[in-house]
Amino acid sequence: MSSDPRVFNFLKERIGLDVASVGEAIIERAVRQRSQAVQAQTADEYWQQLQRSHDEQQALIEAVIVPETWFFRYPESFATLARLAKARLAEIKQMRALRILSLPCSTGEEPYSIAMALLDAGLAPHQFKVLGLDVSPLSVERARRGVYGKNSFRGADIEFRDRHFNESADGFHISERVREQVRLQVGNLLDPTLLANEASYDFVFCRNLLIYFDQPTQKQVFDVLKGLTHEDGVLFIGPAEGSLLGRHGMKSIGVPQSFAFSRHVEPVKPEPVFAPIPAPPPLRSAAALPVKPRPFSTFSAQVVPIKAPPSDAADLLSQIATLANEGKSAEARAACERYLSNHPPAAQVFYWLGLLSDVAGSALEAQGFYRKALYLEPQHPQALMHLAALLESQGDSAGARRLQARAARSERADSESKR
Repeated sequence: MSSDPRVFNFLKERIGLDVASVGEAIIERAVRQRSQAVQAQTADEYWQQLQRSHDEQQALIEAVIVPETWFFRYPESFATLARLAKARLAEIKQMRALRILSLPCSTGEEPYSIAMALLDAGLAPHQFKVLGLDVSPLSVERARRGVYGKNSFRGADIEFRDRHFNESADGFHISERVREQVRLQVGNLLDPTLLANEASYDFVFCRNLLIYFDQPTQKQVFDVLKGLTHEDGVLFIGPAEGSLLGRHGMKSIGVPQSFAFSRHVEPVKPEPVFAPIPAPPPLRSAAALPVKPRPFSTFSAQVVPIKAPPSDAADLLSQIATLANEGKSAEARAACERYLSNHPPAAQVFYWLGLLSDVAGSALEAQGFYRKALYLEPQHPQALMHLAALLESQGDSAGARRLQARAARSERADSESKR
């Protein structure tokens, strides 16, 4: 079934989705699935079904939204939350419970991670409450069920699972102690009445959502988030969204890998690390010449590459992804350097370096790495998406649109090749 702009416009109006951010092919695939499910033979037939049925509207949204989340994603955010929560309780003299919001909460991993982090930090149950919101009733229902498979537990440190879950044949059940701290409900950030009668929140988590909106919708959603966040509160966002908040007057609180922003910033110093961590090798100058010139090689002429078996490349790429997803930027960056010292340049490695630089607030460096990834792999989807977001944040809307169009064409071609 061919592209139908009516469906694109429907998704834009209902959930703010910018088709260029995910690619037309993903939406077309969802429409084909739903058309088969309701036995619609043509685009017009499906459109009529969509117009008539609220259930079908929600089913299409569910088909487009693919949750990708796990417990304690970006661990430093939760460690920072625990420190800030204690300070906030002291500021308000413990006169009320802290209010924390997670949206979109997806299938519950984030709001439950918030509750576990605060309980493990020593906060009593009466000192905080968490609200999780999501546009998907199906996701909210799964979150309420509170049963998770192994894919929800990633990274090396999963000791929290022993403390807060009960294992059974159908998966890991969240404990009642954690469940009681979290309230879950369906809600849409584009709804102007969302939480209209609620008090503001001390901490708001809204991660990896703004990148799927166009610039006007980003501004609209940011205004809603700002209204939901207390004047002295903190907003936690995704790694690629910091520049978007910066454009709207919010500033990082200064804790690396926390992705935390506030209106009034008094830099928060991380707690001292008791076991010193060796510093990773510094990024070498892009101008330094390698022993054998190759495009975008980042090791310097003085470095002698270490021979490594080809199979090591895949293992190292997997290690880079794991470290980056766990928020261990220094270790991930060092692993990227090791890869480039031992193997030919790879687009995925430069993409990770770009994302790590983006997270650290080095926009110019990030832009360079993303472009190196695209030189080696012109249709690299993540590099296209993140570079587009970066250009958009810098005011280069035309450049961002060109990259988004490239990503959409690539996604469409990939989808067609798999039919």
